[in-house]
Amino acid sequence: MKNKNMKLGALALTGAMTISMLAGCGNAAAPATPATEGGETTTAEGGESTAATSELAGESITILNSKGEIQSALEESAKTFEEETGIHLEVLACGAGEVPYTKVTSMYNSGTAPTMAILDTTDVVALGAEYGVDLTNESWVQYCESMVTKVDGKIYSFPFCVEGRGIIYNKTAIEETLGTSFDPASINSTESFEALCKSLRDAGMENPVVLSKEDWSLGAHDFGYVYDTKDGTTEGAMEVIGQLESGDLDIASYDRFTQFMDTMDVVLEYNYNKEDPLGAIYDEDPMHLVDKEAAFWLNGNWAWPNLESAGASTSDEYGFLPFFMGNDTSDFANNAMQASPTKQLMVDKKQSTENQQKAALAFIDWLVNSESGQKALVEKCALIPACTNNTVAPLDPLSKDIVAKMGAGKTYSSSFIAPSDHWSVVGATMQKYVGGQIDRAGVASEVAEYWAAQK
Repeated sequence: MKNKNMKLGALALTGAMTISMLAGCGNAAAPATPATEGGETTTAEGGESTAATSELAGESITILNSKGEIQSALEESAKTFEEETGIHLEVLACGAGEVPYTKVTSMYNSGTAPTMAILDTTDVVALGAEYGVDLTNESWVQYCESMVTKVDGKIYSFPFCVEGRGIIYNKTAIEETLGTSFDPASINSTESFEALCKSLRDAGMENPVVLSKEDWSLGAHDFGYVYDTKDGTTEGAMEVIGQLESGDLDIASYDRFTQFMDTMDVVLEYNYNKEDPLGAIYDEDPMHLVDKEAAFWLNGNWAWPNLESAGASTSDEYGFLPFFMGNDTSDFANNAMQASPTKQLMVDKKQSTENQQKAALAFIDWLVNSESGQKALVEKCALIPACTNNTVAPLDPLSKDIVAKMGAGKTYSSSFIAPSDHWSVVGATMQKYVGGQIDRAGVASEVAEYWAAQK
């Protein structure tokens, strides 16, 4: 679907995770933790109160959740929010496989738009100016200025979380299979990753890599490395996309495409789901890692609830390898993982009342400034906050690993912006490749056709 709102001239995206900002995550000068006094919630200086008022107590609002893995946690958080503010928050689920953009626009068309919606950055760029409340002057912006998405210089969304993706590893599974200690830093190229997979196979772990077959995983999270590793910035990713749209870049000869496909070929050779790659069941994928039948899973920190449901413990040793792009061991892409603000929270200005909008802003403020809101985001939902005043330490090992890498400068912050159908179209192309229905040239041809159609 051609998205006319994707013109780069309308977008000013400041998503760089600078070292100084990252260090601020643990800065002792961060605002003090809010306290509750006399039934009212007070916040650090500069924050708005989330205390229930006669104006908002009893107000009912809704939030569309496009992060299915946190549905239960978000529902629990909504109950806590209501207990503390008197505002009822209903969490609406975006169904499995539903595209957030399509879901929210259909709700607008039917007159049932949610008060808030957790959307992809792409969706906010496309919809924010028309449907979103202008959040530019909200007090929480001071804590996440380098994380916000701007459209024509205005902020229409709250950066709901920072997420990172790469190759999840189970350290214990590797060490028990090989009988030696495992140093993740020693794997820094496609060749060294392939050698490790071969060693695991030789030691009895026949197929150590789990590859999920979902289009959103293959088309966005996996293929996205082709764009994001241009130079590790969103601007660099958008330069690549612009060249693909104009036809100035031949993707078949683009080195990052070649490197990506080379690593994907290694993954496919050692894929746990190799016998029926398109028959893989996502809910079963984490079980193979937890049961130590496999050692790796291409995914992000949002997958922790899936691993935990499969039996993983917060005391287990899980972490991330980069998705390797070639064999240059000095390449940033082979020594750092992608991590950036992903999901965005947009407040509706079209179909919600003024009080509902105020209640939605109170919810965002609760997430940013209240102790219970900060803990809900980090501990209940297992998310990495974008706001530097939230110093709650993550509980799960995947988020811990990302936070540690962020602090060590071992992340890059690119978050490519593509039309809302990119994951389904390019994902379908990658599914055909995974299933052996087309070759590498076929992938390049279909991706080139996709971008040419965006002009």
